[in-house]
Amino acid sequence: MTSQSRITQVGTVGVPVSDQDRALEFFVDLLGFERRLDVPFGDGLRWIEVAPAGAVTTIALVPSPGGHGATDTGIRLTTADADADHARLRARGVDVDPEVLRWEGVPPMFSFRDPDGNTLYVVEQR
Repeated sequence: MTSQSRITQVGTVGVPVSDQDRALEFFVDLLGFERRLDVPFGDGLRWIEVAPAGAVTTIALVPSPGGHGATDTGIRLTTADADADHARLRARGVDVDPEVLRWEGVPPMFSFRDPDGNTLYVVEQR
């Protein structure tokens, strides 16, 4: 039995946050992402999506259950220059790794943490 999936792309990934306003400020003001969507839904809830300019996939800043964050999101963001982005984020006070990681055969990369301690990664695209 062969079946073709109608799934065509990753649209949105969720990151649990304890304070959506603080997370929105972090992603927009510090990281330079665009606010793609910020709308109320349900009983006093908000659906917020952010993304780098031109990106197809967005990150949803979703309220974390019980207000707990600090997860390794597994999200890999791409850049043309890991060293420049590392220096820029560090200068803006973002909690980044002490240095860009380099291993033979692997692109340069580093991780950073949002205000809830969620870890995201920046990988240089070659």
